[in-house]
Amino acid sequence: MVLQKKLQCERTGFDHKTVNKVLAGDPGVYIGAYLKIITVLGMESNFAEMAAHDEVGIKLQNIKLLEGSK
Repeated sequence: MVLQKKLQCERTGFDHKTVNKVLAGDPGVYIGAYLKIITVLGMESNFAEMAAHDEVGIKLQNIKLLEGSK
């Protein structure tokens, strides 16, 4: 496990604190860190699939689009 985290740090360029925060789901970490680690883990297609089915996010996006058309 320690070796895996060390490799993640090396491949992402993040320190161990940032990697640990991402793996713990810390909402204070910027989305780019999540995306970089997901890519290093080979899970970017999982992220795209999850985002495609984000009902709350889609509703919020639609509200913003409607507000902008007024």
